[in-house]
Amino acid sequence: MVDKATGNKLSVIIITKNEAANIRACLESVAWADEIVVVDSGSSDDTVSICKALGAQVHETTDWPGFGVQKNRALSYATGEWVFSLDADERVTPELRSEIEAAVQNPHGHAAFRVPRLSSFCGRYMRHSGWYPDYVTRLFQRGAAKFSDDLVHERVIVDGPEGSLRRPLLHDTFQNLEQLLEKINQYSTAGARALNQKNKTATLKKAVGHAVWAFLRTYVLRAGFLDGREGFMLAVSTAEGTYYRYVKLMLLNERRPPHD
Repeated sequence: MVDKATGNKLSVIIITKNEAANIRACLESVAWADEIVVVDSGSSDDTVSICKALGAQVHETTDWPGFGVQKNRALSYATGEWVFSLDADERVTPELRSEIEAAVQNPHGHAAFRVPRLSSFCGRYMRHSGWYPDYVTRLFQRGAAKFSDDLVHERVIVDGPEGSLRRPLLHDTFQNLEQLLEKINQYSTAGARALNQKNKTATLKKAVGHAVWAFLRTYVLRAGFLDGREGFMLAVSTAEGTYYRYVKLMLLNERRPPHD
């Protein structure tokens, strides 16, 4: 746990839905935290019971307002002076734990800290393709930060200076193609809705162009070819997700009332 001499308590916040396959390893990796807050949005598997059995504070909701709003809900339940936001498919290593504890004990004037994230794709940790180091703001003082209200790809808005930790957060993303295809569908739909809400427009030509650029950026400019076959698979899936996002946006545009 965090050194009590500092008086700083650490809360870990996690949002979940049907994460029974991931949540145990996730929670065990932060069992040392002072408080673990889980907000679950209607899981039909054993996610909630696993969280409760491992000592997490669980709050259940029936709606899904989007990632940003849901994470702000979890943040509202946290009581620690410092908060670490974690996804159900992520793991904190012992080395990262030591850095987090040191930062909480002595933040050196920082209101938040970014963490490098090392993600796996179909069993391979990707060190290129734009996936690493993939810095994400995850550790912050409660009251000095909040999440944006984006439906997807939410970000932490910090009021104050940010520092950076060195040890990576492990991210176990897609273990197989079935999971990948499911996520492409979910995220492209959410992305299209978010763009539509901002009155963005799309055409089939734009969808194809964005998809081609997404592949070239991932595989060539970001050296995805150095990640072997998984690098090529990732580049194709990135292009596919981009294509569907803009095609779905195009179809949403066509259903938009003329006065909008």
